[in-house]
Amino acid sequence: MFKLNDYLVYQKNIYQIIGIKYKYLNNQDYYILNSVIDPSLTIKLPCNNNSIRHIINKDEVKEIIKKIPKIGIIKLDDKLLEIEYKKLLNGSLEDLIKIIKTTYLKNKERLDAKKKISDKDKTYFDKAELLLYTECGLALNMNFEDTKNYIIKQIEIQNSKKEIK
Repeated sequence: MFKLNDYLVYQKNIYQIIGIKYKYLNNQDYYILNSVIDPSLTIKLPCNNNSIRHIINKDEVKEIIKKIPKIGIIKLDDKLLEIEYKKLLNGSLEDLIKIIKTTYLKNKERLDAKKKISDKDKTYFDKAELLLYTECGLALNMNFEDTKNYIIKQIEIQNSKKEIK
């Protein structure tokens, strides 16, 4: 069971437990959750909900960063891509990285060809970045921008070590 002030992930959002109501509804205990991403959003959720998970810790962030270069992109037709993006938004941090890498490369190709970037790709890129860097930032005790810069820097360090070998 989670404790008061713990952070957790539930349905494409990161929450902090701001209260626990015991025997609240149907004799069940409920968490009162406040969204970290949208502080105006507060929900009540049964404590025995199987869809919630702890946020990652500092060591897990470091392991994910090591995996980033090996995480592939999504190779689907544009018509199927949005369905995959929606599915992956509910997935793991590796899934969020797939979205970020895929949308980044698609938008870069469009910009290189002097075309406007896709609104769909921009939207999913932003959503995936928000979720990834917010969760990692909580584990690292950093804000969004510092977390993003830290992760990019760590990837650059990894890449430079590979080039030296």
